[in-house]
Amino acid sequence: MQAHKEVIRTDRAPIPNVPISQAVKSGGLVYCSGFVPEDLTGKIVGGDIETQTDRVFQNLRAVLEAAGSSLDKVVKVTVFLADKRDFPGMNKVFGRYFPKDPPARSTVQVGLLVDARVEIELIAAV
Repeated sequence: MQAHKEVIRTDRAPIPNVPISQAVKSGGLVYCSGFVPEDLTGKIVGGDIETQTDRVFQNLRAVLEAAGSSLDKVVKVTVFLADKRDFPGMNKVFGRYFPKDPPARSTVQVGLLVDARVEIELIAAV
């Protein structure tokens, strides 16, 4: 039996201009694509890692809510940093969004981020 797949789309978060979905819901989970710190017009916001990380989580929260989930139901997060020296600032903001019983997380430094300092993808229960 094939699992049902529902594409999630909300105008409360940036709409991708590449062929990906903001998120896909399947099998009781929501799989959010990686988000960079874009505002609703697609412009990268903030120069520092804390401002950028906060913007990414605002976007992800909007997508999760559109899927019938929330940040409280996040089970796995993957963080991509352009510079590993940004880890403390990202981690500080991460802690504000997950103050109790945080999800599993991986953080890696990557060279693919162009104007953003951070990209975050996650998986949450519905």
